[in-house]
Amino acid sequence: MTIVLARRACVVAALSLLSAGLLAGPAFAHGPSRQKVVEKIEINAPAAKVWEIVGNFQDWNWHPAIAKTEGTGGNAADAKRKLTLKNGGTIDETLTKYDADGKSLSYKIDAVDVKVLPVNNYASTISVKEEGGKSVVEWKGAFYRGFMNNDPPPELSDEAGVKAVSDIYKSGLAALKAKAESK
Repeated sequence: MTIVLARRACVVAALSLLSAGLLAGPAFAHGPSRQKVVEKIEINAPAAKVWEIVGNFQDWNWHPAIAKTEGTGGNAADAKRKLTLKNGGTIDETLTKYDADGKSLSYKIDAVDVKVLPVNNYASTISVKEEGGKSVVEWKGAFYRGFMNNDPPPELSDEAGVKAVSDIYKSGLAALKAKAESK
């Protein structure tokens, strides 16, 4: 009979710890969730003209934050480029998909200091669509915040990553619009 009482006491103690959250605490912890940003702009220029500017993976000097683009592989899958930013930071990227006919290219970041861009595992696609003699450019990306564990510092949080990527897309699309519409 004492074995049965001892077993019941252990079950009651385990259930008490479980309900108090002490036994299952780590089960409730989770890391970051994937963030997404999508920005669009309408440009008063034909899609072919806009694609001529944005469609060269090896030359993204049209973006106001970029001082220099260096790379190898042209527009072939697995082509590489290094973006040197005007603030001195660098971003290493790989072209993952290129569709000239569909006017779309996808790439991923291989290396970036989170102080330059507070994200991890970043992948992005930029595409140009013709709509009534004008173009609609969509730039979308998905990524994790700069701090991959729980309780990130504010500068490496989900919000910081979303804001940084959104700002990059908005300033780039505005510059692309100005360049395409001025030619």
